[in-house]
Amino acid sequence: MLDAIEIDPGRAVAAVIWLHGLGADGYDFEPLAAGLELPFGVRFVFPHAPVRPVTINGGVRMRAWFDLLTLDATGQEDEAGIRASAAQIHELIERERARGLDPRRIALAGFSQGGAIALHAALREAHPLAGVLALSAYLPLPHTVCAERPAADLGVPIWMAHGSDDPVIPLSRAVLSRDFLSSLGYAVNWRTYAMGHAVCAEEVRDLNEWLIPRLQGAPSGDRRFSPAR
Repeated sequence: MLDAIEIDPGRAVAAVIWLHGLGADGYDFEPLAAGLELPFGVRFVFPHAPVRPVTINGGVRMRAWFDLLTLDATGQEDEAGIRASAAQIHELIERERARGLDPRRIALAGFSQGGAIALHAALREAHPLAGVLALSAYLPLPHTVCAERPAADLGVPIWMAHGSDDPVIPLSRAVLSRDFLSSLGYAVNWRTYAMGHAVCAEEVRDLNEWLIPRLQGAPSGDRRFSPAR
């Protein structure tokens, strides 16, 4: 089980598992829990990614959900690392279920590399999650989604946001992921902000507004799904 920071209000009725970006740790988004205006008890879980060498950073060891071999969108991906981290996120989801939470009140969220893992894991989760939030991120291993999503796909609601001037993960790469997910029938709520590879106050307000009703029980209209043509 991943080591994680938890903010638990007691008698939580929902949970958000939030994944940090490359080189950061669970403390990076801890202040966000206090900044969100959630009108009910939500347990926040901020796991720490494993420490591993990262190729694009000269092999320096740092917290990373997977190795980054290249920033080229068409380049090779660390499939083994992506899958290992996703499996650990599924363990965290199962722990929340064991604590008595309905999976429809559990959301995954992540920034950058953490957002990539959140998307990868959410699309393969066997239970109907409240939603997944991917901030300044993209979908890794897109060619495997159709074969690996549950047979009775649950159409998890997706919220994606990106900076228009992101120099790390270009907006165009996120748009490709958005369009791919939409083509598979997923409900993707898309936002762009005048910023770089970051999170802004307007974005936090928007994600808060989107998150509240889904943690309360996602509207059926937000779970539309149609098989890929």
